[in-house]
Amino acid sequence: MSRFSSETPQRGFTLVEALVVMVITGIIAAVVAVFIRDPVRSYFDASRRARLTDVADTALRRLTRDLRLALPNSVRVTTVGSTLFLEFLSTTGGGKYRTELTSAGGGDVLEFDSAANPFRFEVIGQMPSKGIAVGNGIVVYNLGPGFGTSDAYLGSAGNLRTVSAVSGNTITLSPATVFPQPSRGARFQVVEGPVTYQCSPNVADPASGGLRRYWGYTISAAQPTSFTSGSNALLASGVSACAFSYAPNAINQRTGLVSLTLTLTDASQGSVESVTLLQEAHVSNVP
Repeated sequence: MSRFSSETPQRGFTLVEALVVMVITGIIAAVVAVFIRDPVRSYFDASRRARLTDVADTALRRLTRDLRLALPNSVRVTTVGSTLFLEFLSTTGGGKYRTELTSAGGGDVLEFDSAANPFRFEVIGQMPSKGIAVGNGIVVYNLGPGFGTSDAYLGSAGNLRTVSAVSGNTITLSPATVFPQPSRGARFQVVEGPVTYQCSPNVADPASGGLRRYWGYTISAAQPTSFTSGSNALLASGVSACAFSYAPNAINQRTGLVSLTLTLTDASQGSVESVTLLQEAHVSNVP
């Protein structure tokens, strides 16, 4: 007795059918890629621009915040080749010094004719909120470079004295030599130290360009362009261009304007993305 199967015989794909499916799939994939390529590229380009903008904005905000603490008339700018240097003396506060004795004949008056030893003065009112520490500098009536000894960058040869002791509201200074000029408002500033922002742009290779901050080095009459002491930190990399300018308007308007331009470039993903930010900072030049 013969047995016949009612099941339909199974067949596989032929080589031609498989090739046709592969070709059709490739065509569909190519068409889809054409439509999604530009949106995907735009997304990544926008992400890179946003990252560059955030880095540049953070660096300029830090620089601007530091400039607001600059000692009046202490900002100076110089250029060596394509590298720019912006320096100022950073302050932690200030106050008013005693100019007259009390009705009872007491109090430590800041002398400008001759300095007794120890050389000290009494702060009128509250001490600076951040306090005054031994080693800080005290500056009175700073006019900056080009104004003789009324220049804190000259150190003790100018109008910068070092705090050697603090007792209550009385500050003792060293050396025991008088300041060149009194302040019309009987003001003094507390100097923490010098700060330099160095911008080294590189158009051909932006990845090697950078904006760096230096602090904790020794104050000098000539603006430094190399640093063998102190500390430093990189604030931004990928710098392809930058510009620092300073309009002092000293004596006349008693305010200065610092203009800052920073361009960051990223060429790491086959295309070049650049952002340029401009920021201006007003600095008080009231000595």
